[in-house]
Amino acid sequence: MRDYVIIFGAAVRSDGRPSGSLRHRIEGALAWAARHPDALFIPTGGIGESGFAEAEVIQDGLAKGGIAPARIVPELQARDTLESVRLCDAILRERGDCGRVICCTSTYHQPRCGLLFRILGYKVVLPDMPQGLGRLSRGALAGLVLKEVIATPYDALLLLVMRGRRGR
Repeated sequence: MRDYVIIFGAAVRSDGRPSGSLRHRIEGALAWAARHPDALFIPTGGIGESGFAEAEVIQDGLAKGGIAPARIVPELQARDTLESVRLCDAILRERGDCGRVICCTSTYHQPRCGLLFRILGYKVVLPDMPQGLGRLSRGALAGLVLKEVIATPYDALLLLVMRGRRGR
């Protein structure tokens, strides 16, 4: 059984470079890789407003950080957190060798991601992640936290209903 590091997408700049938030998520995944050389990586996120797939930008950042292409299994379709979790779950179930899910995302986003994977039956690790508000004001951060407070129970309920319909 192995670790799967899920790197959740975030904004990509119009020139294809990762936003500060996405860069921190990649850095967190690379820090995990340094301590866990057998881990596999699932960058997740479809094409956003920039016209670039978030997962491809993450994959490029992982490759530049020394992660071999064979260790990266991209998920290129997801448009939001719940869809990322569901599509990554499909990948993990197909592969059948997941011991733990490592959620690399912003610290305010980690609790929701971890809860959703736990609902699906995974052992979850929420690693320390690089911090930095960058251009984000305290008010904007408060808005992101409020979004998580609302989205967490909503996504959890949706996932439980979907899971119940499939008989899992």
